Amino acid sequence: MPSFGKIYRTLNLLSIDVALGSVCSALFFSKVFGVSLLPYGLAVLAITVWVIYTVDHLLDARKVPEPASTERHQFHQRNFKLLLKAVYFALVVIAALIFFIRKPVLIGGVYLIAGVGLYLLVQQYMKVSKEIVVALLYTMGVSLPSMAMTKTDLSVWPWILFLQFFLTALTNLMLFAWFDRDHDLHDGRLSFVTTVGEKVSRYLIWSMPLLAILLTAISEDKTASVFIAVDAFILLLIFASRTFFERHDRFRLLGDAIFFIPILYWLL
Repeated sequence: MPSFGKIYRTLNLLSIDVALGSVCSALFFSKVFGVSLLPYGLAVLAITVWVIYTVDHLLDARKVPEPASTERHQFHQRNFKLLLKAVYFALVVIAALIFFIRKPVLIGGVYLIAGVGLYLLVQQYMKVSKEIVVALLYTMGVSLPSMAMTKTDLSVWPWILFLQFFLTALTNLMLFAWFDRDHDLHDGRLSFVTTVGEKVSRYLIWSMPLLAILLTAISEDKTASVFIAVDAFILLLIFASRTFFERHDRFRLLGDAIFFIPILYWLL
């Protein structure tokens, strides 16, 4: 029987853990806003996130004319046709589920999907802004179901919490780009780190999670902010122990797993 480590690594290669993490984050925001989310909406969110990440990886894998230098892109190269069929099937499932989604969430989702579609069209030409756009889209995506249904006045929305979450998501992406910088250069992929250089990237990877942690002091919901601060602290720990976490892509396994932590706030 495969070990838990092998099973989780496969889930990570397939971006399934990222999809599940988006559901945990969405439930986190549902408690922040005091709304209940329907299972149909959560299912569409998880499947949509999986489709976006998988298509992004497939586009990257296709651009490399030879075997890619990372396990993730090699996996998507080897299983390109099968994964593409899975994406088509996932889109059919999404189309069937949207009939059960509440109208405010659906309307907001249409605008968000338009933004995601634009990103996928131009992502191969993006340099510095790629990680920023993805972090923003992810933050908007996991909070959208709650924002669309809340009766909370816009003036008292938890804006500091949004900023904390965004900074943590952005640090996550830039941290991954840091560890993948040599592979990206070898395969001809652009990222924030390969564009602005290691010195600036190192400064931002240290400063952004520290800022996210410090924002807890002025957050509207300090209990919720603590859970995001824990995520940010784990990312700092990964970067501080780079030699250990770069082995066997440990940074990616733990870095993606941090988005499971917010579910603990929902369970309180």
